[in-house]
Amino acid sequence: MKVSLFATCLVDMFQGNAGKATVELLERLGCIIDFPESQVCCGQPAFNSGYVKESKEAMKRMIEAFEHSEYVVSPSGSCSYMFHEYLQIFKGDPVWEPKAKRLAEKTYELTQFIVDILKVEDVGARLDGKATYHTSCHMTRLLGVKEAPIKLLGNVKGLEFTELPGKEQCCGFGGTFSVKMAQISEQMVDEKVHHVEETGSEFLIGADAGCLMNIGGRIGRQGKQIKVLHIAEVLNSR
Repeated sequence: MKVSLFATCLVDMFQGNAGKATVELLERLGCIIDFPESQVCCGQPAFNSGYVKESKEAMKRMIEAFEHSEYVVSPSGSCSYMFHEYLQIFKGDPVWEPKAKRLAEKTYELTQFIVDILKVEDVGARLDGKATYHTSCHMTRLLGVKEAPIKLLGNVKGLEFTELPGKEQCCGFGGTFSVKMAQISEQMVDEKVHHVEETGSEFLIGADAGCLMNIGGRIGRQGKQIKVLHIAEVLNSR
């Protein structure tokens, strides 16, 4: 099965280990990976800030970058969902709407792809310790991926999993929200860190780099001994 990696900006610039783990994991599961080098930002930050016209140029670039891919897989529920959002953005455009539809139909978040397409729920991973999982907003509420990551984590040997209290609450990142509404965002992430501490977990696991960067940054500034991991890193551990 041929898979094109949609790395995302945050993974590319800040969480390279998550990208590497994604490639290694998918290769171990029998996939052939390629990386279209013409890929750029999916346009989500600009689009969510109201710069619709400007963001469309980046979107068109991404549609073309993955036009010939069999499957597109990303270690980010938020960015994966943005490809599905293209359908509405280019609605009525005779050239770009059909192309956006084809891209959406073959794009998956990593755990969604493993469980729903590869039909694998145990990837043979091992991580000893106690962990909890942060359910990011876009991935669960918009993309609709809720069960796949939990199924995969439930089969990680040595991992003691505890559900995160208030798991449905946003961590306060929200892309540009954390910049524009910094004080509110700070209160939200403090509440999230408090809930993580309540579980007594050694590891906080998540599937979106933005959320992990936000929560991990706050954990680090508060000097707490909780390791933050992308789910790809956990599933790739042996």
